[in-house]
Amino acid sequence: MELIKDLPAIFEEFSEQRKKSFMAAYECKQKGIPFIGGFCTYLPKEIPYAMGGIMVGLCSQTGETIPEAEKDLPRNLCPLIKASYGFAKTDKCPYFYFSDLIVGETTCDGKKKMYEMLGEFKNVHVIELPNRQSENGIALFRSELIRFKEVLEEQFETTITEDQIRHAIHVYNEQRKALKEFYGLQKMDPPPRGGLEIHRVLDGVQFRFDIEEATKQIRETTQRVIDEYDPEKYKGRKRILVTGSPIGVSMRKVVEAIENNGGVVVCYENCGGARSVDELVDEDNPDVYDALARRYINIPCSCMSPNPGRIKLMDRLLDEYKVDGVIEVVLQACHTFNVESYKIKKFVTEERNIPYMFMETDYSDADAGQVNTRIGAFIEML
Repeated sequence: MELIKDLPAIFEEFSEQRKKSFMAAYECKQKGIPFIGGFCTYLPKEIPYAMGGIMVGLCSQTGETIPEAEKDLPRNLCPLIKASYGFAKTDKCPYFYFSDLIVGETTCDGKKKMYEMLGEFKNVHVIELPNRQSENGIALFRSELIRFKEVLEEQFETTITEDQIRHAIHVYNEQRKALKEFYGLQKMDPPPRGGLEIHRVLDGVQFRFDIEEATKQIRETTQRVIDEYDPEKYKGRKRILVTGSPIGVSMRKVVEAIENNGGVVVCYENCGGARSVDELVDEDNPDVYDALARRYINIPCSCMSPNPGRIKLMDRLLDEYKVDGVIEVVLQACHTFNVESYKIKKFVTEERNIPYMFMETDYSDADAGQVNTRIGAFIEML
């Protein structure tokens, strides 16, 4: 196994929080713990966890490294892809920097080609993801998960047993249950928390390395929210469901616009929210790879075609969270979500008779004023 890397030369230029993230990752590396970086909710965290590794989402939620990425990548590319590449290229993300292996997946075309370029200076393994949620697709994905397991075994000179994977499935299922209980509190009327607070927990959990301890803290947070419930705080606000692309740093300007204009985000259907944690892995399936393949391929992302699961999930969420309006936020050049927004709008407005708003944005604050104006007008109409 490769020896511990030193901290990057630019370490002293970073903010205190960035330094803390680097040091937390550095301490794990000092202990010889395998560090696996990933991008997408389609990547089963259970397999790296089974060998005692750390699986972490890679930094692609801010636009600070996009100018550097655009020296190699097209300017009219999705900001999430450019940010991902930029953080890897500049060593400004501790998780990119310390990753022994970066794992990609064949979701959108932009990411697939970016992984080729990333592989020129990082250790990258790409998992082939089928385009259809069919039995043939499940069989393909199952074989890819076995191949991923073998790659980990070879690189880290270890053996990953099915019993270890089964234990990991249970550990992550418990965390999914805890997260569903936490964000499910927003079903209350009025909801107990604002959208930014909910998102902070959903996003932050992927950067906690002790999974079981993190699950315990999520449950403690859930109980604290219940104990501190103030029914007057969000009383009378319009209940908004946010859907669309994984929108990273744009989340703040969108949610702030919603909650500064009389609304409150009660549900996130997008990546990082219900879409990625709603379904559990079948712990009774005797084939652990089949169980993982079926659960993960069922995630209703727009890269799947057709994608009926997203409509089915949203139909249930609209009822459970008593939604007054749906705001779909799509990143520029995110073609699959942009095209699929036609079906989402049609379902929400024609079948469910609920107001819908579409918004295309990027990682900059250049359109923050326009975002606030448009969302304010939408909520006023509800």
